[in-house]
Amino acid sequence: MARKYSKGASKDVERAMRKRNKGTLKSGRSGKTVKSRKQAIAIGLSEARKKGKKVPKRKKRR
Repeated sequence: MARKYSKGASKDVERAMRKRNKGTLKSGRSGKTVKSRKQAIAIGLSEARKKGKKVPKRKKRR
């Protein structure tokens, strides 16, 4: 089975997690410090998507 996420995308998520642990990861517009693990992963994946790396499409919220 093929990978869902590229290795490059994993690096972006890893970088976001490190920034979160250090306390320097900020969220988009508000610029608040991110404390949630899930939010840090979402930011990493979002940045990977913007760079054009292999990441599945975002799930639509209802």
